Amino acid sequence: MITEEINTLLFEKQDIKYRDFQVKLIPGYVPDSMIGVRTPELRKLAKEFSKREDIDEFLNDLPHQYFDESQLHAFIISGMKDYDSCMEKLCAFLPYVDNWATCDQMSPKVFKKHRSELLLKINEWLKSEETYTIRFAVGMLMEHFLDEDFDISYPELVAGLRSDEYYVNMMIAWYFATALAKQYEAVIPFIENKRLDPWTHNKAIQKSIESYRIIDEQKAYLRSLKVPTTSKRK
Repeated sequence: MITEEINTLLFEKQDIKYRDFQVKLIPGYVPDSMIGVRTPELRKLAKEFSKREDIDEFLNDLPHQYFDESQLHAFIISGMKDYDSCMEKLCAFLPYVDNWATCDQMSPKVFKKHRSELLLKINEWLKSEETYTIRFAVGMLMEHFLDEDFDISYPELVAGLRSDEYYVNMMIAWYFATALAKQYEAVIPFIENKRLDPWTHNKAIQKSIESYRIIDEQKAYLRSLKVPTTSKRK
């Protein structure tokens, strides 16, 4: 079976020190659920296995046992060239994505040529109850709709989200920090009018201030827009 073949190869490329370092960064994982394969090796394997006629056997074998398998899965999806097939596999995989790394490193290249179709799916994903499906949707808005395809309705969608999930709110903050860097005049009213919850509002400002793409004058103004918060989130 291809899954067994993949696992054998992953363990051949295992780096225990890297695994022990990585497990500290991914909440919910323990050493036994990680193999410890470095990202460049996973990307290389993804290119090789994506050519296999039996790759669907691995992609359909969900949930995966190891974090590294999920990473490999994400990289295979990211490299798929047919939009419909890519979207089909992505939608099947998203409910099983349970960590920020797999979510954030999954970025299908084919989406660049299918933004109108992608936008319809993003609207669906934003209504999900799954933490990483929502996070992925906001990430796709950030990646594909802050430049020539920007529309003020997109930050409106993100500003309308409310969640108790740390990894959703962090992505919202990241989205607005990036939006301020790329579309400052259009997006600053969302901060001025306090359209986000207090914790996310302040986190977006923090990330903006840390960005080299925000000029000093803008950073000073953003600092003045911070709000009090009693949240215990860090």
